[in-house]
Amino acid sequence: MSDAYVSLQNLSLAYGSSIVVPELNIDIRKGELIALLGPSGCGKTTTMRAIAGLMTPHSGKITIDGVDVTRMPANKRGIGLVFQSYALFPHLTAFENAAFGLRLQKRPAAEIEERVTHWLATVDLAHLADRKPAEMSGGQQQRLSLARSLVMEPKVLLLDEPLSNLDARLRLEMRTELQRVQRDTGITMVFVTHDQAEALALADRIVLMKDGVIEQLGTPDELYNAPRTVFGADFFGFENIFEVAGRDLIGAKGKMPVAFGATARHMAWRPGAVSVGSGPWEGVVTGVAFAGEKREYVLDTDLGQIKAATDASEPAYQIGDVVPFGLPEATGFPISG
Repeated sequence: MSDAYVSLQNLSLAYGSSIVVPELNIDIRKGELIALLGPSGCGKTTTMRAIAGLMTPHSGKITIDGVDVTRMPANKRGIGLVFQSYALFPHLTAFENAAFGLRLQKRPAAEIEERVTHWLATVDLAHLADRKPAEMSGGQQQRLSLARSLVMEPKVLLLDEPLSNLDARLRLEMRTELQRVQRDTGITMVFVTHDQAEALALADRIVLMKDGVIEQLGTPDELYNAPRTVFGADFFGFENIFEVAGRDLIGAKGKMPVAFGATARHMAWRPGAVSVGSGPWEGVVTGVAFAGEKREYVLDTDLGQIKAATDASEPAYQIGDVVPFGLPEATGFPISG
């Protein structure tokens, strides 16, 4: 018997006559934080909208906690939504923003006071209960949006690119906050993002999507360290991917012989796995960027463009320098898909 709390079964989604998600099958466990990850147009937000009840599937089935909700209205599904835009009422205080849904349901005043106070405290906003959104920082507004959803005690919380409007420091803070809330509440979360770092940092499992199809579903470690497809490898930082033909690597510009005979269809190297300053080939430096602890290079080679990275403490190369480089078998990753 499946342990799925949320299940998408043969789900097909369309806008008019255009099928954008042809057939999706995902089982989400109770208490799991799962990320729908991929570039714009891959179908991740459309999938989230279908779970929320904001669009009707073309075909297939959605169940939540064993109940078929495929044709159930959005307000009957027990879904909480946290949007990228926060969608707070500017004229209401933090307390009244969080209480809005409960007041619509005509809950008793004592229950509203208890639940709103509890969730504002949970997201560390109790001391700002009387402030309006304009008097709060971006991170505080995002936490208020989270509290407003949690106060309704949803079965599933859907988060649509909730961190994209925050600066780098606040994004890190909100990642930690989301992890804490999820851990403390045990609520099932579906997190939509195009940011690999967010998905890797937050998710129990990641659904990597492309053109409405699942490229790979697994843990962050599996997707980062063992991508199954060229798309997955490229998405998770294997920026040097070459087709293999016998003992040749084939790139956009040409081919180069290698000392090993790979059996996979492609071999991939992250920039840091490229040997710079030693190796059997030469490339011309066409780009240099200092990135704190490392220095990033773009090399023009017989294969085409190669991206490399070295420790910043190593000797620096300049644009126009001809440097030796290597693609060691030991640091490469074979891709069969």
